[in-house]
Amino acid sequence: MGFFSKLKEGLSKTKESFNEKINNVFSNFRKVDEELLEELEEALIMSDVGVETSSKIINSLRQRIKLEKIEDEEKVKEALKEEIQKILEKPEGSNLNLETKPSVILVVGVNGVRKNYIYWKNCKSFKKTRKKSGNCRSRYVSRGSC
Repeated sequence: MGFFSKLKEGLSKTKESFNEKINNVFSNFRKVDEELLEELEEALIMSDVGVETSSKIINSLRQRIKLEKIEDEEKVKEALKEEIQKILEKPEGSNLNLETKPSVILVVGVNGVRKNYIYWKNCKSFKKTRKKSGNCRSRYVSRGSC
């Protein structure tokens, strides 16, 4: 099984778990109220979205429900999807700035997700695109410069 098939499989499990938690919240509520929003926020947090991000999504959703006077469960689901998409979009001016000397990129991940492989692929690509490049170093890989 290749890297991308493992990644796809892992992400599909995450997606299924996330969808299940959100759908369970909607199946238990018939009325759009504060209790529904609190349950959605809890489901987002339990799905590892993070407390700050979950709060931001729910606060935006809360405002949208009030402004648009949303009372239908399906419209709340659609609004929730759109608010999550807004969070995932790349904000303006968020380009990686590697002009500082030295530049450090921290790669974090659980065991077995091929961080070093991805690191070296990106390091080689980075060196090709930059006019002047220093050494690409990894804590675990002792290949010198890339």
